[in-house]
Amino acid sequence: MRNRLIAIAVIMLPLCICAQDMRLLSMEEAVLGTGLRIADIKPFWSDDGKCLTYRYEGNVNTINLATGVSTSTPESQEEATGSGNTEGYESWAYTKGDNIYTKDNYGNEIAITSYQDSNIVCGQAVSRNEFGIEEGMFMAPDGNKLAFYRKDESRVSSFPLLDITTRTGSLRQVKYPMNGMDSETISLGVYDRISRETVWMDVTDFTEERYLTNISWSPDSRTIYIQVLDRKQKNMHLNAYDAATGKFLCTLFTEHDDRYVEPLHKLVFIDSDPDRFIYSTNVRDGYRNLYLGNVSGGEPQRLTVCNGDVEYLCQRGNYIYYYSTAVSPVEQHLFRVNLKNRKQTRLTKEPGWHKCSVSPDGKWFTDNWSSLDVPRKVAYGSTDGKIFRTFFEPADPADALNYGSIEMGTIKSADGLYDNWYRLIKPHNFDPTQKYPVILYVYGGPHIQLVTNSYQAQLRRWEMYMAQHGYIVFVMDGRGTPGHGAEYEKAIHRQCGKAEMSDQMEGIRWLMQNEWVDRERIGVHGWSYGGFMTISLMVNYPDIFKVGVAGGPVIDWKWYEVMYGERYMETEATNPEGFAATSLISRAKNLKGKLLICQGAIDETVVWEHSLSFIEACIRNGVQVDYFPYPTHPHNVSGKDRVHLMTKVTDYFEDYLK
Repeated sequence: MRNRLIAIAVIMLPLCICAQDMRLLSMEEAVLGTGLRIADIKPFWSDDGKCLTYRYEGNVNTINLATGVSTSTPESQEEATGSGNTEGYESWAYTKGDNIYTKDNYGNEIAITSYQDSNIVCGQAVSRNEFGIEEGMFMAPDGNKLAFYRKDESRVSSFPLLDITTRTGSLRQVKYPMNGMDSETISLGVYDRISRETVWMDVTDFTEERYLTNISWSPDSRTIYIQVLDRKQKNMHLNAYDAATGKFLCTLFTEHDDRYVEPLHKLVFIDSDPDRFIYSTNVRDGYRNLYLGNVSGGEPQRLTVCNGDVEYLCQRGNYIYYYSTAVSPVEQHLFRVNLKNRKQTRLTKEPGWHKCSVSPDGKWFTDNWSSLDVPRKVAYGSTDGKIFRTFFEPADPADALNYGSIEMGTIKSADGLYDNWYRLIKPHNFDPTQKYPVILYVYGGPHIQLVTNSYQAQLRRWEMYMAQHGYIVFVMDGRGTPGHGAEYEKAIHRQCGKAEMSDQMEGIRWLMQNEWVDRERIGVHGWSYGGFMTISLMVNYPDIFKVGVAGGPVIDWKWYEVMYGERYMETEATNPEGFAATSLISRAKNLKGKLLICQGAIDETVVWEHSLSFIEACIRNGVQVDYFPYPTHPHNVSGKDRVHLMTKVTDYFEDYLK
């Protein structure tokens, strides 16, 4: 098949511009992006906020913000000055194995925890990194106390993973809390480095399989705030605890949603008023917005008033800086809001996806952005809106390649209430009188947005590689995607795959109205949730999709883990209809097209039980299906083996869809 792919590339060369600087992507470039990188400029501020510094092509470039004058010095002669990001505290605690250690003033190691039971894990992230949990230890602002998670997995079932690298093969047992089954229990301890004692926060809300999320210290290091979430993920209590004793102090406020509550961000205390803090939620007003809370309790007051999801960036004096999708769900812009009068101001003006930083004195900001046809621009501006200057604008790296056109647009969702954004990639020298096969690339699940108004609409290079080989490639975000508000995102609740499939089919029907689409040659590819969507589309619309490649697919939500799975699907006991409607086991018999499933054999995210069970269902129903495991890879195939994976995916479409 590899030789055949090369032959096809050679045959198609006459379709391409024949100039020496124009060429097709190689598979390695399609997968790894080799030779296609745009210069990564990361400007940072001087300590006084008066200068901006960045490195580029061996030089240190410094811009005087007041005058706009730029100076350049070879990096070997002078190091860039500036504090960069130095927030936080030097860590004095560390983990070895499943316990936490520190050292005294003489360098002697001291065990903060010393559990011998392998089911007890301390100092590491819990809840499978859901709810914004990325760490397991939390230093107090004064540096004298350390809060840490203690996870007890005694009741959690194990799943065996096969290690083929040993002489006779061996099984590695991993703890995997499956939907509806026993889960881990979490405690939060606080270690005092002076007394060398640990106290435990007295959390009694809900059942013991509650979630302790977004651990936040008060600025004076006396109080710990925990967003306590029930296992059903429908109720959240923001609780305060005495860090010295562990005593419960009060519940500041609560949140409830019949679908789910998903706390994702810690509290951010106001520098000038430590009794007030910033809180983020999408439960109260239809979008994820910022709210102003008080340690004395009471309902938080909305701070950002906009119809768009908001992400906190920083605070400078009386202003809170944040990103918002209020301009468009596919654009991210920088705003600020005045804490005194609540006035909101948009700071970035150009269409696109913006990443920014704000100077320590709050007078300036950097703007690093791209849009569909703009590879990158880097600029700085004054926060009063009077000055804005672009100082870096690289050439388009795709100019040297035979890229086809990339289009962005919207298609109405299946319920007619929303605009779903798509990107459409056509082959170079596209001929509307010809008919082309189509590949739908899909994800469809929460927290992933595939289409943004950024450079090439967030194109994956493999998509262009396939377009260069004669395919129409179509990617669309539907309901369930972030950035569009709570109703859009939570439309999938209890029926994962249903709204998403309906929206994807609206996109396919729109495509099929075009004469240049070959309706008999439509394929689909996706990984993880996208693998679930790939097979779902293949078995629910077998007359439409002729070829599919599914990677690491969820097959039945009863085999997925508690934290993610119960948020979106609840359990079989509470939602039997939803589990029956979304399971792919009973629909294996509907498969008509060619389907390849790829699976990492040591996958701890979507365990092997999913895809193997689907294979077994196909066998029982006399349905042919292709299967390719990656024996030493987890959920994602990475490194050089990813080239192997994408070559296999490509070959499958070349053999059966082309």
